[in-house]
Amino acid sequence: MLNRNTKFSVLIGISVCVVTIASVVAGAKWTGVNPFQKAVQPQNTANSESEVKMLVSLSPADRSAKLVELAAVRSDNANKEQVSPQSRARYLLASDLIQQGNAAQALSLLENLEQEYPLLAANIALRRAQAYQLAGDKGKATKAWESLLKTYPKDPVAAEALYVLGKSKPEYWQRAIAEFPAHPRSVEIALNKLKQTPERPELMLVIAKYGHHIKDYAAVMENLVQQNSANLKPEDWEEIAFGYWEKQIYGKGAIAYSKSPRTATNLYRKARGLWLDGKIPESRIAYQELVKAFPDAEDTGLGLIRLSRLSDPKEGIVLLDRVISKFPNYAPEALLDKSKLLDKMGSAQSASDTRKLLLTKYNNSDKAAELRWTIAQQYAKAGDIKSAWQWARELTTHNPDSEQAPEAAFWVGKWARQAGREADAKTAFEYTIARYPESYFAWRSAVFLGWPVGDFTTVRDLSPQVVHASSRPEPPVGSPTLKELYQLGQDRDAWTLWQIEFTNRQEPTVAEQFTDGLMRVAVGDNLDGLWMVGSLRQREKPDDRSQYLALRQQPAYWQALYPFPYLETIVKWSQERQLNSVLVTALIRQESRFMPKIKSIVGATGLMQVMPETGAWVAEKINLKKYSLEDVNDNVKLGTWYLDRTHDEYQNNSLLAVASYNAGPNAVADWLKRFSFNDPDEFVNKIPFPETNGYVKSVFENYWNYLRIYNPEVNQLMAEHYEAAREKVKP
Repeated sequence: MLNRNTKFSVLIGISVCVVTIASVVAGAKWTGVNPFQKAVQPQNTANSESEVKMLVSLSPADRSAKLVELAAVRSDNANKEQVSPQSRARYLLASDLIQQGNAAQALSLLENLEQEYPLLAANIALRRAQAYQLAGDKGKATKAWESLLKTYPKDPVAAEALYVLGKSKPEYWQRAIAEFPAHPRSVEIALNKLKQTPERPELMLVIAKYGHHIKDYAAVMENLVQQNSANLKPEDWEEIAFGYWEKQIYGKGAIAYSKSPRTATNLYRKARGLWLDGKIPESRIAYQELVKAFPDAEDTGLGLIRLSRLSDPKEGIVLLDRVISKFPNYAPEALLDKSKLLDKMGSAQSASDTRKLLLTKYNNSDKAAELRWTIAQQYAKAGDIKSAWQWARELTTHNPDSEQAPEAAFWVGKWARQAGREADAKTAFEYTIARYPESYFAWRSAVFLGWPVGDFTTVRDLSPQVVHASSRPEPPVGSPTLKELYQLGQDRDAWTLWQIEFTNRQEPTVAEQFTDGLMRVAVGDNLDGLWMVGSLRQREKPDDRSQYLALRQQPAYWQALYPFPYLETIVKWSQERQLNSVLVTALIRQESRFMPKIKSIVGATGLMQVMPETGAWVAEKINLKKYSLEDVNDNVKLGTWYLDRTHDEYQNNSLLAVASYNAGPNAVADWLKRFSFNDPDEFVNKIPFPETNGYVKSVFENYWNYLRIYNPEVNQLMAEHYEAAREKVKP
């Protein structure tokens, strides 16, 4: 072990550039990202064109009277390109009535509607056929389906007609698969046919390419591979591999990628998949295969870094030197890894020189930020707050877009306070909110600035007002029909159409990936939907990055990332337990991404991820005789009772209550004994379970984002803060 002074001299090896916090704020303007993102304002559009769309967030029962009123108003619309509120109202009301089983009124509303609403003409024909079918009029229903197919043979809704008509005439099902293979009905047809004749590789390939959404996807792929391995083409294997990768079945994905077209990306995924599946020797061989076959490919740069981590230190350094000399995009990561290997080998001076090179030649890289933050934390741990503050401030100056920057900016403020420099601390906290408005550390900064957002000891008792956007955003890509359906809340129809239009699944654009996230969230596929939206921040190509940064300036991005499913149930039981409903929503988002039937590997189930034994114990306490953890109401009822208990156990300290909800009371009790609780921020950092450490920050980051997006008071504070910060950077 190196002593403290030696270790720090090895890590530093470079002089500190001291700048004022005010200059950090001023300097933020040149980063290429507007650091003072205006708070998301709820949309309150009141023009007639969007009048019906503003009713979409209401339940069918709550919007019925207004839709009836709008549907009865005859529009004298001279502009044929613009859809009248009356036409939209008739369509939406008819759709609601069909769901409620009222076919007769729906048919009346749909009569001749195609002429007034050509944008949704095919969908109107679909609703008419569904209404006749609901009414039990088989003859008229069949004619309506046949008319739809004849009038709109190329429109995706034709697949719905082919599906229904194919139940009595099998040739229609063949047409559906041939003409609309990506349509969910075609996937359903393929599944039905496989039940009758399992050995149909052409049907399994349809599912491989277009059926990622089905529950039994992995089982179908297993049958396809086992029964037809010898006859599959490389392109087929690539589709199978991508499907496995999407489902996070990395070991089987690696095997499939090994049989796919021989590209650098496919070989990299083969090697990475083997690693993630725990097959380390095989992964090492696969990385060597990548390096040999594609020595100059960009994937090889990352592959060499991965391979170095599977090699002995001497060989690892040789591999990393190759990255440093040949792959500049990965050189910073290679330099940081090399410095760690040199430390392990006892080459302190060489390690220090390597870190110097990282902090000079790649001063603005994310890995330079990682190194700076490591040094700052080590100084703080040793009690040298001044040096910790200097390194953190240097990070916010040179690496403002790095993962560590929000935390560093916040601690610049904390450490300034500890040094008695309140003005500098205030500036740092203001900067953190303005520059990193979505971060957990923006919330912590708001607490120190005295904003009414609750602290760990007061959050529970707050009852923040929540105001939803009155209408949905327009998806950035997709046909006019898709956009119209989505904005009318016809989510299943919009999602279905998107399956046809989304042809670039393996390499989507930023706009396509965001739209896919919107569609998934709309139909309740929140786990994958939120991932599609949230993972856009990982885009690194310059064009992609600029598109993402532009997108995140829009309210639609944040509203998609922080949805409010099951709001009535959450509010009901939060109020019953006297819990902050926004905090409960934030916890549910972290636990399950709002997926009612999701189960963890250890059996935690449902929205609040209640363990079966915990559920049984709570049910006994509240005398609940019959319940299901997959039922939304039961799950939230049980989960909020337990969250209430953890709050009571820790005198309403939500930090400890939330940590206990994740790790259990025994773990929290142990941490309280081991660590000082004088500073809750330091306590959070000392939580030794990485999962719980991240969990606590994520829950309160969620809480903060729900406030800044949907709470009018915090929203207004954000807008005012944005304007004030913008004034500071004016030349």
